Amino acid sequence: MRSDHPTLWTATPWEVAFIAAAAMTEAACGFSEQVAHLLSGAAAPSEPLAWTTPNRVRLDLATMRLRDFSTGTAGVATLIAAPFALHTAVIADLAPGHSLVERLLNEGVKRLAVTDWRSATPTMRDLSIDSYLAELNVAVDELGPPVDLIGLCQGGWLALVYAARFPAKVRALVLVAAPIDTERGDSALSALARATPLPVFQAAVERGGGRMSGETIRAAWPKTTEQACGQARRDLDLGPDDIGPRAEAALARYAAWDRCVVDLPGRYYLDIVAWLFQRNLRARGGFPALGRTIALADVRHPLALIAGGEDIVAPAEQVLAAAELVGAAPPAILTRLWPSSHVGLFVGARSLTEGWPEIARWLCAQRRRRVVVRGHASIRPLAGPAEVG
Repeated sequence: MRSDHPTLWTATPWEVAFIAAAAMTEAACGFSEQVAHLLSGAAAPSEPLAWTTPNRVRLDLATMRLRDFSTGTAGVATLIAAPFALHTAVIADLAPGHSLVERLLNEGVKRLAVTDWRSATPTMRDLSIDSYLAELNVAVDELGPPVDLIGLCQGGWLALVYAARFPAKVRALVLVAAPIDTERGDSALSALARATPLPVFQAAVERGGGRMSGETIRAAWPKTTEQACGQARRDLDLGPDDIGPRAEAALARYAAWDRCVVDLPGRYYLDIVAWLFQRNLRARGGFPALGRTIALADVRHPLALIAGGEDIVAPAEQVLAAAELVGAAPPAILTRLWPSSHVGLFVGARSLTEGWPEIARWLCAQRRRRVVVRGHASIRPLAGPAEVG
């Protein structure tokens, strides 16, 4: 059953902060002792979780490690822009039978890489969306453009902005559970974001030493073991009869991933709050990206949009709205609504075995058609600070 309030295992850092901010607004925007303590007392970073599929670190950058899972050298490279929210990028390669990396390799994708985003350190507090776009661009250049770009959740909107900013460097685009138009659908998150003054979020970041702490979010949203296990089984698409060693191993990996959280740079976090949730600049136009202003009409690539019917983090309406906003012709756009939760779209057994083979075939078909996307002709000069602040 759909809930009106996000829970920890489905919540992003923005959702938690929005709800905390609402409570603070009711108290005249003052921080309670408990919230202030949480924001100033983040725990040490979690131990990194090993990846399931063999890979090598191809680039070691400030924002990420570019992990290369390739089994061949010929053909177009596929780059997965992993989520950068509460948890680590390992979700793209969680466990045997629950790994998008494994599925794509099995479906014949030979050149495959993933953005393994770093948890923010104190020195990263001023990194912006531009910082992540710039290093995503370095990763694409390393792989050799044009690439097929698959964006998961928060990695999805970043991939879409990148494709608009560097159209010739992307051959085809797959967006999965990516919140594109945050004014669409039944989203308590978006409504609360618009109703909460930005200074409340700025104060939260200042309390966190210039970062939004993953451990702060975890401490603010406890859950029972029973609740956590139930959500894990739903995300992994495991029924009550799935109790064998393989299922137990997948559940253990999921639990380990759930414990391994990341911190976000304060400036990056605040830009997302202001530009994506409060002002919805992606959908409305005027999004600033590396010295230019882009609009979704600049995206004319073959585009696959995948939404979850049970997704309360990025409702299907927010994801599928991209079909109306991009410049691609309707025949070049594939839309799919799978019976899945948010995370289940890329770790669920049914999604991986029934849905993703079609997406892999679709990507191969775009390569055979030799799709060419040219230039920056429609990209506009960057708007002034007063317009994008």
